Amino acid sequence: MKPSYTFLEHTADVLFQASAPTINELFEQCALAVEDTQVDIALVQPAIAQKITLKNKTLERLLFDFLEELVFYKDSELLVFSQFKVKVQQKGGEYNLVCQAEGDKLSHQKHDPKVDVKAVTMHLFQIKKITGGWQAQVLLDI
Repeated sequence: MKPSYTFLEHTADVLFQASAPTINELFEQCALAVEDTQVDIALVQPAIAQKITLKNKTLERLLFDFLEELVFYKDSELLVFSQFKVKVQQKGGEYNLVCQAEGDKLSHQKHDPKVDVKAVTMHLFQIKKITGGWQAQVLLDI
């Protein structure tokens, strides 16, 4: 299975489905989909590195929190990312995430803005193990 994400039809918001052979790659694909919703990620240079660390009791909540963190960085520091290196580990009943995200300050002239993601929603949100890897579905409020 090759890591990927696909945008699905939705009436008002942005719905995507991602799949990957590993949980780390799944988180990376979901992150890329969130950023690709907002800007042309091919135009985002890896000029700024940002370390993101999170913990949660479930993979689903960890992915939700991670994607929300990306929206937070866009809103609070005008950072958009085009590269992610994610490591998820289970320790003592908790899942821990460490991510090295690389990107740039948002520029309307440089990054070809698309839509503004306001939030990640729990509606239709899921993460599951599938044959050959992992799959997630995420609905973004725009």
